[in-house]
Amino acid sequence: MYLDRLVKHDIFVKSEVVKLADLTGMPTRIGLENAILSEGQIVNVVSNKYAHLPNENFFLEVERALIEADINYQTQSINRGNRSFAVDYILQDENYIVNVKSGADKILPMLRFTNGYDGSTAPSGRFGFFRKVCSNGLHVAETKVGFKVKHRGQIENIVIPQINDMVALFLNNEYYDIKRKFDVLAEAPIHDLSKFVQVVCMDTNVFKFEKSDKNPEPSKLAQQVIDTIKNECLILDYDPNLWIGYNAFNEVLHKDLKKTFESQRQFDNKILESVLSLS
Repeated sequence: MYLDRLVKHDIFVKSEVVKLADLTGMPTRIGLENAILSEGQIVNVVSNKYAHLPNENFFLEVERALIEADINYQTQSINRGNRSFAVDYILQDENYIVNVKSGADKILPMLRFTNGYDGSTAPSGRFGFFRKVCSNGLHVAETKVGFKVKHRGQIENIVIPQINDMVALFLNNEYYDIKRKFDVLAEAPIHDLSKFVQVVCMDTNVFKFEKSDKNPEPSKLAQQVIDTIKNECLILDYDPNLWIGYNAFNEVLHKDLKKTFESQRQFDNKILESVLSLS
């Protein structure tokens, strides 16, 4: 049923590199000769040395490598203003599924690949985790996906080698190490939801806990974390615990905060470490 909640944005938007002088009718200085257009809008200005990587040359190569490795997957795709993009490849093999605390709370390995046209998102690939209860991933894995960039004029192509070996290495090492951390969180109760959210907010600066300096009540985002914890506890028949608390912060981070993909990943790690320190 979780497949119905996956985000499915169109990431194969029309993009091209054109001479900025042709668009403006004005001369340009060295280093700002070209404009990147995405769906007809200028999203970046770059030099003649810049090699454009269209999403078709990147994400389709990832999918080709997964298919050749005989890896089954489902995708979640994110398009932010036709400027930056992410695709989560959720690995579907039953052997990969692990449970946290109970059979109802399952996680799967996931690969997130990102690309961008506006300079905010470099082509990258990392492993992570997908939790079936929610539709966002957990981006706390350090393992990167290796690939090579080949320049062909002003176009880049990506070559991803032996992705099945990288998946096996991740599963045999980091995947289960981090899963053990999740188990620790799942056994640690939260006795005061408001205090828990306040402590993590202060520790990570991911957002403010108070509405304002004059109003100490929980902010909209802080209250959203509290409500998410309560709702998930009802769904899973849990008492509040740090695992649910970590995921509630993660959901707000990835759905409501306007941060780059890399910034989200960094905050995800900060939140996990903060919550682990309370266990």
